[in-house]
Amino acid sequence: MEQRPKTPPGARTHQCDQCPYGMDQTGHMHLHQKSHTAKKPFKCTVCGKAFGKSTQLQIHYRTHSGETPFKCTVCEKAFRQLSHLQMHQRTHTGEKPFKCIVCGKAFKQSASLNVHQRTHTGEKPFKCTLCGKAFAESGHFYKHQRTHSGEKPFMCTVCGKAFSQSSYLRNHQRTHTGEKPFKCALCGKAFARSEARKRHEKIHKETEVETRSENQSAALSPSRMEQGPEDNPSLATWRAVKVECEEVKVECEDVKVDCEEVKVKCEVKVKCEGEM
Repeated sequence: MEQRPKTPPGARTHQCDQCPYGMDQTGHMHLHQKSHTAKKPFKCTVCGKAFGKSTQLQIHYRTHSGETPFKCTVCEKAFRQLSHLQMHQRTHTGEKPFKCIVCGKAFKQSASLNVHQRTHTGEKPFKCTLCGKAFAESGHFYKHQRTHSGEKPFMCTVCGKAFSQSSYLRNHQRTHTGEKPFKCALCGKAFARSEARKRHEKIHKETEVETRSENQSAALSPSRMEQGPEDNPSLATWRAVKVECEEVKVECEDVKVDCEEVKVKCEVKVKCEGEM
């Protein structure tokens, strides 16, 4: 009996004709398409958006009224939906009830687990109809679409400048507020953007490596190698000194010196020829 070839992981054999979502199983696609065809008799009188359940409409109305009836007892942050409050509370408790059955990684939200599982399956259900590029997350897909449309829905309320991503707007707004939330752990200097802090911290690391190299070079100079640890503190910081007959290697954390280039005089003299 001839076997049908298996569909490779991540292959999207079924594409929704009403949205960019795609999947590799017919049954799942039928369930998804019902979300487009299902009756939605409950309509918002403010914006006209329709819903299949009255409870969904009631929750939606809070986006217009600003009502947030579900409040966190720890930090008093409030939410429109109970489920959002429950997700938020896990930031305080550290609870991660949603666990990946493949690698064991745990998540606070089921949606985060669903996205993570695509790293194992290779599934990218959100496909751009213009260039064919596919994405594992809907958020990344919508950001990508704006590169084609030029849409910039996030506008600064101070100067009116618009941006394609909310993160770009947040960075821009700090030019008005002067806020610098990203602080260097080494010197305390603050920055408005995390990228600027990373560049700054890299300078610290490069300077540290250069200083360490200079100190080690000075410690290994022929004149200082004549000294003992009491005269040359750098010698005392070495982790080990190995003396061999044919070659002597001085091992620090980062430096190895061949005996052919530098002769090391220790307090305990080793006569190599006598051991041959």
